[in-house]
Amino acid sequence: MPKGPDTVNVGLLWHSVNSDNLGVGALTASHIAIVEKVADDLNVDVRFKILGWSDREPAYIDSHNIDVVRLRARDIVLPNGLYAAVRGCDLILDISAGDSFADIYGSRRFVLNALGKLAVLMARKPLILSPQTIGPYQRWWARLIAHRLMRAARRVVTRDALSSAYLRTLGLEDKLVEATDVAFRLPYDSPPRRSAPLARVGVNVSGLLYNGGYTQDNMFSLAADYPALVHAILEHFSALPDCELHLIGHVNSKTHEVEDDYRVAERLAALFPGTVLAPRFESPSAAKSYIATMDFFCGSRMHACIAAFSSGVPVLPIAYSRKFAGLFNTLGYDRVSDCRTQSAENILDAVIKAFDQRELLLAEVAAGRTAAEAKLEAYEAVLLDILREVGCPAQ
Repeated sequence: MPKGPDTVNVGLLWHSVNSDNLGVGALTASHIAIVEKVADDLNVDVRFKILGWSDREPAYIDSHNIDVVRLRARDIVLPNGLYAAVRGCDLILDISAGDSFADIYGSRRFVLNALGKLAVLMARKPLILSPQTIGPYQRWWARLIAHRLMRAARRVVTRDALSSAYLRTLGLEDKLVEATDVAFRLPYDSPPRRSAPLARVGVNVSGLLYNGGYTQDNMFSLAADYPALVHAILEHFSALPDCELHLIGHVNSKTHEVEDDYRVAERLAALFPGTVLAPRFESPSAAKSYIATMDFFCGSRMHACIAAFSSGVPVLPIAYSRKFAGLFNTLGYDRVSDCRTQSAENILDAVIKAFDQRELLLAEVAAGRTAAEAKLEAYEAVLLDILREVGCPAQ
């Protein structure tokens, strides 16, 4: 990437312009919008280098100022791979795909994320850990490696109070800035006002949880029987005469069936006639625009829930990790159910109660959106400082 007199070359590590997981794509599109806003305030141009996995799908994020470096596992350690790409950047914003700088998804993913951060530090480039979930680390060696890497970063920006508290236990408060998920800024088409007789209920079923995780043996140690919970939710709303039920996928993988929300939604739509099957969305913004038309939403993909929340839809997140409660509770929204600690019956009761109280939830969501904006301003201040340093030091 050539560097002009007023151009900053920003590497976005562990982002994607075409991920099957639309949550990762939402992070990328939103992050670009946030960085460009700050750069405009400084009157500097930005070029982006997207550093992420080599996915097969067409890009749904594209612009004249975006270059894409598609990484394979071996590129993380080869000198002409990630290290060489990082050398052409002025700074690196590493978002770890939101929650992958942890070991809940297995050791391999954590190690690759850690090696990516090490490549940035070896290239002597400023490293910002952008808003993400930090920890906890189940393995002692993962905790040690993470501590060393975060100590070497310029800033560690969390997206929730639980991650912030965890950082403090590691003695890293001097690196800490608390924000929220950048996907609150994901652009979308706001739906027109309507007064339909039927309440649109959106349900997002995680294919990964429905299939038992990557290991297909209850990888996330859920206390709730997730497939039974999903069936009970769909049975309840299908029986309500004033509801229009929508099944909405947010990870649409044609190549990794265990992760694919859409295949599961197809099977469930066949079991519950009259259910509306949402399409395989072409982009994160398309998914958010669809979710924004719902009157109530519940789901187990966190970025699907963020799409609902940030577009003003009453939502009940159904969690499989602490990232859900961490994020939403930090915004003052405590309506999160947890499959790790609650039974399917208890979660079903919470879903029904939330639907019945959706007018109350509307006000709570509005307050949470205001809190999210304030927290993102804290992250913008971090970006302002680092862009000023690398792009216009004389200012």
